[in-house]
Amino acid sequence: MVDSTPGSLMKSLAIQILTGRWFMFFASLLVMSMAGATYMFSLYSSDIKKTLGYDQTTLNPLSFFKDLGANVGVLAGLLNEVTPPWVVLLIGAVLNFFGYFMIWLAVTKRISKPQVWHMCLYICVGANSQAFANTGSLVTCVKNFPESRGVILGILKGYVGLSGAIITQLYHAFYGEDTKALILMIGWLPAAVSNYPTSFAFLRTIRIMEVQRQTNEVKVFYNFFYISLGLATFLMLAIIIDKLSGFTRSEFGGSAAVVIVLLLLPIIVVFLEEKKLWTEKQVALNDLAQINIVPEKSNIDSLKDENEGSEKEERVKMKSCWTTMFNQPKRGEDYTILQALFSVDMLILFLASICGVGGTLTAIDNLGQIGSSLGYPKRGISTFVSLVSIWNYFGRVVSEIILVKYKFPRPLMLTMVLLLSCAGHLLIAFNVPGGLYVASVIIGFCFGAQWPLIFAIISEIFGLKHYSTLYNFGSVASPVGSYLLNVRVAGYLYDVEADKQNKTLRITRKGVQDLSCIGTSCFKLSFIIITAVTLFGVFVSTILVIRTKTFYKSDIYKKFREKAFAAEMEMAAPSPVVEKDKDDAKGKVLGKGG
Repeated sequence: MVDSTPGSLMKSLAIQILTGRWFMFFASLLVMSMAGATYMFSLYSSDIKKTLGYDQTTLNPLSFFKDLGANVGVLAGLLNEVTPPWVVLLIGAVLNFFGYFMIWLAVTKRISKPQVWHMCLYICVGANSQAFANTGSLVTCVKNFPESRGVILGILKGYVGLSGAIITQLYHAFYGEDTKALILMIGWLPAAVSNYPTSFAFLRTIRIMEVQRQTNEVKVFYNFFYISLGLATFLMLAIIIDKLSGFTRSEFGGSAAVVIVLLLLPIIVVFLEEKKLWTEKQVALNDLAQINIVPEKSNIDSLKDENEGSEKEERVKMKSCWTTMFNQPKRGEDYTILQALFSVDMLILFLASICGVGGTLTAIDNLGQIGSSLGYPKRGISTFVSLVSIWNYFGRVVSEIILVKYKFPRPLMLTMVLLLSCAGHLLIAFNVPGGLYVASVIIGFCFGAQWPLIFAIISEIFGLKHYSTLYNFGSVASPVGSYLLNVRVAGYLYDVEADKQNKTLRITRKGVQDLSCIGTSCFKLSFIIITAVTLFGVFVSTILVIRTKTFYKSDIYKKFREKAFAAEMEMAAPSPVVEKDKDDAKGKVLGKGG
């Protein structure tokens, strides 16, 4: 008989919740809500510039190494192939604290002035934690919910987009206007939250789980989306009110409290869904208690022979990845890492990503300098960062809703987003009055929309078998684009214009003085070039649209539905057990969990 005492049932329900897929997704939400600290560079970059005596040409390489660390997650991807996700998250937490803590020590002069390459190393290490967080949580969720990968990428990446505004609210509540303290907070807060799932390591909170299919799965994700939309709306209202009247320290504290409540609110959705699954499991166990089936030896032997045969066939089919790297399977099948890297589709997607992400990221990283050069107040610059963060979120989730509603192929949506981003770049280039606020919205939306689209396209075309590695390879487009457009174009042209204005090399016996550029000319040529590069990305992305047109007209998720259906049938069928071993069978069913 199944133990139905209240204490046993409560314990069973608690285990169901803590080991279920939905609690795993909730834990991933918390991790991702603190994983976007790299988008806040423009808030504290001026402290680094002034304290350490850097010019813009020196500061932009720091920005590049930040982007390099945040997006080059090949090590995280390879580790995720062979270790549990919580190990990847733990390593990321350690890297995050070390990198930003060292930057804080340098900016507050608690250590001697570091060399430029030291600072580049520190910010690269700290930012690399973002790649570990993405790999440990986001990739795991995609594999656990393969049919809903687009919605998952939108929601989780949406929380990354919101993280800048979330951390800004918490920072003002904790530290007021002390931007140096923000660096310390960026070090300890994401590390603490990323380390949260490891405190449940014995329950394997964030882990690869057996793929199951729920009829209401998409509806549940939309419940998560509505909560995140409420969070984004509140943050937007808080920013507008702060912009109009200004928040006091206590008002920021109240705002931060509401943000924390909204961050934890999805646990209600988790409880309701896991309770529903637990109730269904209890009914199934009671039905199983009435069944008495004795296995036939011939059936067991036939199953054994079938498994051995399939294993032999699989061994025969296995070939060296080096001999098959130019022999790509059909789109949607599982590519090897080399097959994907050497495919024309990956080359086209990578090039389009460099052009699109590189341009928007250059704008985001230089918002502080752009605002200062165009004469915007310091409070307005903080508003730009929050606007980018919030519209980053809207870009990540709204683009997916449009895709689902209008059945757009993802490469076509990516092309349209790249084209839209050109409008934001031109607003910056020609300094339209108040245009930087609009540009922040457009660029935040486009930057946010690009990442879920790129990552979903990679998973759809190249399969999920090596997704953790291919996902991180796709991220490399960001630092490449950032280096070319931010360091080599924007940083260089800014300092050239600053030299013209000041007519001096700015070298004194005390070191390099802070040299600021004022006026539209500081970034005009840079963003005209960025617009041209982005238009080239639109052209390249259009090629991918044409190449994948037939593929996206087909049912690309059919095999996942069939696999989940087969798993459901296997679980629904009673196991052939002898009467005396029936209780053991019940225990195995219980052990499968959510």
